[in-house]
Amino acid sequence: MKLKITGKNIKLTQAIKDRAEERVEKLDKFFDDSAWAEIVLSVDKKINQRAELTVHSGRKKYTGKAIESDIYKAIDSAVVKIEAQVKKNKSKAVQNKKLAPKEDLASYFGAVFAPQNDVKFSVIKQVEVHPMNPEDAAYEMERLGYTFWMFMDEESKQINLIFKRLDGTYGLIQPVKAK
Repeated sequence: MKLKITGKNIKLTQAIKDRAEERVEKLDKFFDDSAWAEIVLSVDKKINQRAELTVHSGRKKYTGKAIESDIYKAIDSAVVKIEAQVKKNKSKAVQNKKLAPKEDLASYFGAVFAPQNDVKFSVIKQVEVHPMNPEDAAYEMERLGYTFWMFMDEESKQINLIFKRLDGTYGLIQPVKAK
């Protein structure tokens, strides 16, 4: 991979150039021969050492920026960030394939349909339930901007649930005794 090294407010020593080339070479395994990279090394107020690495591969562009107390650490961090982006992009590409191997589907469905023992609730909300008819419940649900609403049916005195369907109509769930 071709590498262009630029320095701002820093003298580019041979050691710095070698380190940058050595670290960027690790990215070669992810890209073809047409890919090229540029790294801009800079120093801000003699404290912050900055490395901005950009890798161009076809239509894709990966960018990693790092600020460290040492220029060598900044180079390493920028390369690690690019590597993470590439791995994430490749895993997305694998997930987006239309046909997956059967063993992958089996493990996927096994995980999806496996019993969940560690259910965690992020919100628990206590709601006063007032007797009302389904039409009033639909009005209350719409007024509050919810897609469902739990209410006590004024005739049966049972808890019911009304929900808005994708086609704009409403659904009503009424409890019945199991047979």
